[in-house]
Amino acid sequence: MTIDVIDLFAGPGGLGEGFSSLDKGNAFRIAVSAEMESSAHKTLTLRAFFRHAQRVGDLKAIDTYYAYCNYVGAPHPSTAHTSLWAAAKSEAQQLTLGDPASNETLDQILRKKKLSSENTVLIGGPPCQAYSLVGRSRNLGKKDYVPEEDHRHFLYQEYLRILAKEQPAAFVMENVKGILSSKLNGHLVFHDILKDLTNPRAAAGQKKGARYTIYSLSSETKYTSEMEISEIDPADFIVRAEEHGIPQARHRVILLGVKEGFEPTQHPLLARQQQRTVGFALRDLPRLRSRLSTNDSPDGWYQTVTGIARGFANDARHRKHPLAEALLANARAMEPGLPTGDDRLQKRTPRQSSDDYLNWVRDERIEVWLHHAARSHMASDLGRYFYSATFTEHFKRSPKGDTEFNLDGLAPAHANWKTGKFCDRFRTQVEGAPSSTVTSHIAKDGHYFIHHDPAQCRSLTIREAARLQSFRDNYFFEGNRTEKYHQVGNAVPPLLANQIAQVVSQILRGAGQPH
Repeated sequence: MTIDVIDLFAGPGGLGEGFSSLDKGNAFRIAVSAEMESSAHKTLTLRAFFRHAQRVGDLKAIDTYYAYCNYVGAPHPSTAHTSLWAAAKSEAQQLTLGDPASNETLDQILRKKKLSSENTVLIGGPPCQAYSLVGRSRNLGKKDYVPEEDHRHFLYQEYLRILAKEQPAAFVMENVKGILSSKLNGHLVFHDILKDLTNPRAAAGQKKGARYTIYSLSSETKYTSEMEISEIDPADFIVRAEEHGIPQARHRVILLGVKEGFEPTQHPLLARQQQRTVGFALRDLPRLRSRLSTNDSPDGWYQTVTGIARGFANDARHRKHPLAEALLANARAMEPGLPTGDDRLQKRTPRQSSDDYLNWVRDERIEVWLHHAARSHMASDLGRYFYSATFTEHFKRSPKGDTEFNLDGLAPAHANWKTGKFCDRFRTQVEGAPSSTVTSHIAKDGHYFIHHDPAQCRSLTIREAARLQSFRDNYFFEGNRTEKYHQVGNAVPPLLANQIAQVVSQILRGAGQPH
């Protein structure tokens, strides 16, 4: 029995990818997904096409997808396979939830599909800007900002509306940690959300319907409508991705709701897995050099970065800095012939592995490196990247602020650089540890996501960020470079989602019919 999935606020499809990949697509099937942003919706639709082609065994359509991935200028799958593309468009809807017209469109789709509530799962994560700690900090600086009037606080109610309407057997809701401490009208938003989710029809002002138990996937904590909310520690609902084999310290609130009658006999928990690191996840990607933002050329880049690097090494020697020898050694090791990684021009060699993570991300039919191209940086920033990566290589941590960026030419021209507010402004990812959280901010600059190899002097590529997020190498992101980074940073890691899907599948299949 294949379980239908409704995927709201789907982004490029990370959460849905995890569910739809379980048991080779036989466990769950995306009935409908909804995303408002245009480029993410295009990515979502293309991925839906790929899944549909695999499900029906259309080898020509599958070949067309891989050709589109492998060759610049190859025909888009929509032009050659109109019926499959129509099915993909029917699944992946561009909708702005909360807008009356979009809500009505979604309602009509769901009415036509006539999904069985006992055989349906709702997944998704409402947009989190108003909940995130960074977002709240920015909002405090806005004149006349009133949290109670910020519509983003209430987008979860669009999720709640579909939950109340469809009453699925289970749901999965994901959000940022900031939701745990966010307050509206003096109440913790998270407590209100827990109460609403246990009895969604009552919360939506409708007649009472099915109730849900909300489970943590990382502790034995659960919440029912009969419990006192004060008994709940919100932090118990945080899932730490690095504890489950994802090479990234991504901490998110994930709620698993199970409808009454489907409750498991044992508390559902995600199994712990071996920790994987940045170096492990990226080890087979080809090395690249950064680009210079002006007058870029291989020789110009080499002369620029080696000159800057040697300057730092000499200054460090003069100051008797502990990195003096490491800086000089890395300056001498710079290579003049590294490519910049123009998209889809680098051939790749299929590799076998006994590791589950590498087997998940790799695909032998992908002949080139998708989305693996370095971006351009100012020469001064290249020097900071070189220094930060050398520091991280030596001390196994990224340098902090002006106290450790203490050579001539390292301090950026920020008036408040020495205030401590930007102490990790130039953050190198540690090769031997999980990365820091890949966020949408990676779309704006690469300073927080510096590659660990000093010789490359660059920030992470889209594909490297996708690898840390556990997106498969055959995942094609549509849009411009900024949009692609944004999609990757906002997504749920697909492999983590796949593990959540395993838990949900075991609950629903173990329950059989509701009891």
